[in-house]
Amino acid sequence: MDKKTISALLDQKAGFLNSLSDQIWENPELAFTEHASAHVLIQALEQEGFQVSAPIAGVETAFSGRFGSGKPVIGFLGEFDALSSLNQRAGVSEKAADQPGGCGHGCGHNNLGVGSLAAAIGVKAYLEATGKPGTVIYYGCPGEEGGSGKAFMAREGVFDELDCAFCWHPGTTNAVTSGSSLANYQILYSFTGVSAHAAGAPHLGRSALDAVELMNVGVNFLREHVIPEARMHYAITNSGGLSPNVVQPTADVLYLLRAPVTSQVQEIYERVNDIAKGAALMTGTSVKVKFIKACSNTVLNRVLEEVLFDNMNQIPLPNYTPEDYAFAKAINESVENRAPAFERLIKRAPSEEIIAFLREHEGRDINDFIIPLIHSEQAGGGSTDVGDVSWVCPTAQITTATWASATPGHSWQIVAQGKSPLAHKSTLYAGKVLAGAAIDLLENPELIEQAKAEKCKKLNGASYHCPIPKDVKPTPMGKKM
Repeated sequence: MDKKTISALLDQKAGFLNSLSDQIWENPELAFTEHASAHVLIQALEQEGFQVSAPIAGVETAFSGRFGSGKPVIGFLGEFDALSSLNQRAGVSEKAADQPGGCGHGCGHNNLGVGSLAAAIGVKAYLEATGKPGTVIYYGCPGEEGGSGKAFMAREGVFDELDCAFCWHPGTTNAVTSGSSLANYQILYSFTGVSAHAAGAPHLGRSALDAVELMNVGVNFLREHVIPEARMHYAITNSGGLSPNVVQPTADVLYLLRAPVTSQVQEIYERVNDIAKGAALMTGTSVKVKFIKACSNTVLNRVLEEVLFDNMNQIPLPNYTPEDYAFAKAINESVENRAPAFERLIKRAPSEEIIAFLREHEGRDINDFIIPLIHSEQAGGGSTDVGDVSWVCPTAQITTATWASATPGHSWQIVAQGKSPLAHKSTLYAGKVLAGAAIDLLENPELIEQAKAEKCKKLNGASYHCPIPKDVKPTPMGKKM
């Protein structure tokens, strides 16, 4: 069975796959609460003949579906969690929530999980038809947004048997994902003081809110004295109440610390902890530090990137209709502050030829072409728990143009496009590309050995150590931390 036959098989299943994606879109769930979404994907795996294990790694909404036996063992990573406060009606180009304040699939994970499932279905069909040795495993990975579900799974050894892993992400371009991601830690700092009447007896009070504010000031002064690539974000999640005439006895602040590699985040974390202790001393309060989650930087793999790029060019891009272009144009016109197209890519482009290609293709409503392969070790601005998988086994990713070209990340525009023909077509294209790449590895196992050798060389003797302490459990988003 060749890739063309696999693609045709997935085309036949397009209606089924689209319905799964739409069901998940219609039931958006936050990190570690994705019970309905996980059920949709588990049912689909069982229907397609995979051996399902659920839950796994001690995470209620994590699961896997396995088919085949022997080596190599190839994994596909699927996500399905949503984002808070991004409820939005589908198929419209203006902001219109059906449930104001509700959550929505503002990062396209309803598509992501299904595209990876399509790849697993394609590889299963290949193994059945050829009788070749090999195992394909689909991983249902919850809580990517703010939860680092894959890191918790990696900590429990879920990915240890893999020879390699593939993932993808909805986006505005058809491209191999190159460039690392930032490692991060998320920590909750909870201060406790003494309540008092702010006018009658302020001297008796010890303000937890003062402590939070002083901590934030201290961290803002720290920014000058950390590496330029570091990022320190915070949100006051509990200000101690709504009465200004009361000394607030409790206050909480949630921090997200990022840097190019985990060891750098650890160093910043220790310094921020000292600032928190100092704020408590200055205010006569106490502070508790609760580690929420973490994820590692991504270890890139050039061998697998090239396999993915070859398959992106072998498999025909989707056919976009005039209606697809018209809706994309309307979405683009709804974006007030557009990020400069391709500027980050152009900065990393290795040749004038690629820069000229990017300039030539700017300004389209749909990026209906494939971005040239750009290998880069430079860390981007975001973080992903795919990084933890990449420390365990060779891992690579792609993006496909599921959204209009100017679509901003984590936006209502993404939610509006989540059930669109553009999203459906590009999700299926992603599944075909990932399946094709896995088939190349099954037919040429030496590629896997090359990918492993590259990973070992990059790690230079280092091994994976999960940055999440063993006693930390996943924290469902939306619930009190």
